[in-house]
Amino acid sequence: MMTNLFSVFDPSAIFNLSLNWLSTFLGLLMIPSIYWLMPSRYNIVWNSILLTLHKEFKTLLGPSGHNGSTFIFISLFSLILFNNFMGLFPYIFTSTSHLTLTLSLALPLWLCFMLYGWINHTQHMFAHLVPQGTPAILMPFMVCIETISNIIRPGTLAVRLTANMIAGHLLLTLLGNTGPSMSYLLVTFLLTAQIALLVLESAVAMIQSYVFAVLSTLYSSEVN
Repeated sequence: MMTNLFSVFDPSAIFNLSLNWLSTFLGLLMIPSIYWLMPSRYNIVWNSILLTLHKEFKTLLGPSGHNGSTFIFISLFSLILFNNFMGLFPYIFTSTSHLTLTLSLALPLWLCFMLYGWINHTQHMFAHLVPQGTPAILMPFMVCIETISNIIRPGTLAVRLTANMIAGHLLLTLLGNTGPSMSYLLVTFLLTAQIALLVLESAVAMIQSYVFAVLSTLYSSEVN
């Protein structure tokens, strides 16, 4: 049963060609060209969201947020949000439910932050390993703890996003598989539960993309 349940996340091949990861960019092909040429209500709403994110990320980054670095995290937020929503459609490969994608986003960012911090702000990075006011006897332990917490950051970013996307999809799959064996009244209740869960998954898709981008911004601000 568990194998069948998790099989919804297995990659598939069409005509011996693996086209799974095309879903990462598939939605871009569906956006009509008039969206980019003429302002619409959707365009205005999306631009206001991006402007709000730009202001928030600039505040989190501090002085380094004035050189356009916020657009990196806005693009990261948009990419994850887009893929999370695409995964909610039937028969579309959910790329954010695989560590292959999430770790590919988190690990290079973390490596860039660490290399930049240790090369340009070495003294600050050493000082960050020992919180202010730590007793001298606890300093070696704090260095070990802070080092481990820094090393596991890309893993926690990737696993958090993957686990949240997998959990909701598993619930939707589990409810869908139990439908044929239920009575009419129970099927009606099941459909209501699935609609509510789908709305919840839409909220999770937005929240998790926001959390991923905000945490990446905070990790970046720590090395400046």
